[in-house]
Amino acid sequence: MSLALRALFSSRTSEPSIITVELDGEVIPVQLRRNRLARRYTLRIHTATREVVLTMPPRGSLKQARDFAQRHGAWIAARLRRLPLPLPFADGAVLPLRGVDHRIAHRPTARGTVWIEAESAEARLLCVAGAAPHIPRRVRDYLKREAKRDLEAASKQAALALGVTLKRVSIRDQSSRWGSCSTTGVLSYSWRLILAPGFVLDYLAAHEAAHLVEMNHSRAFWRQVERICPEFKKAKAWLDAHGADLHRYGMS
Repeated sequence: MSLALRALFSSRTSEPSIITVELDGEVIPVQLRRNRLARRYTLRIHTATREVVLTMPPRGSLKQARDFAQRHGAWIAARLRRLPLPLPFADGAVLPLRGVDHRIAHRPTARGTVWIEAESAEARLLCVAGAAPHIPRRVRDYLKREAKRDLEAASKQAALALGVTLKRVSIRDQSSRWGSCSTTGVLSYSWRLILAPGFVLDYLAAHEAAHLVEMNHSRAFWRQVERICPEFKKAKAWLDAHGADLHRYGMS
């Protein structure tokens, strides 16, 4: 970064990190981000956090940012309305573990942490022991453990089928992608895949393992995916239709 740009950024350290947009009596917070590579003002809404982010070019002004956000207020409000409503992990909440609905049942006096019980032939319970304030953390930790176990198994199976070696599988709460593959052989996934049907999780494992063969999205890459996951288009269609909804679970 040039000295001029560095000085420009330093002089603006006191500017607010959040501005607001007012529309029909509603006040919407907008996060401000400066990007030295940006050439124009842009708006983005993060599905997972419902945060509205306005990216500014380095020489942009706070007044221009406010005007830009306000002009696009109707667009912001419409996009936020289309997002699925948050569903916190709490007693009575229903979440789709491996694509099957499970109702959280708080068992404050029981021993243990989290386990599954059959309430009936069709209904499943996700039982959580301990005090109520611990429910969100315990459910999230449980889902992460289950995701790690399933994705490690699916990734190893996919790598074996492709004749490649993976180094490690990690689980994160990625909001912009479901999985990634590093050049060192580390596969990373969103733990929220444990909320999707098994065929979707298997597809993502095949997808990331195939990057160990082709580090791109060429025709050769998709041939590798289809070779070990013939119904990959079904999984892609499911994610297109329902993927955004997975981000609502556990959000308050």
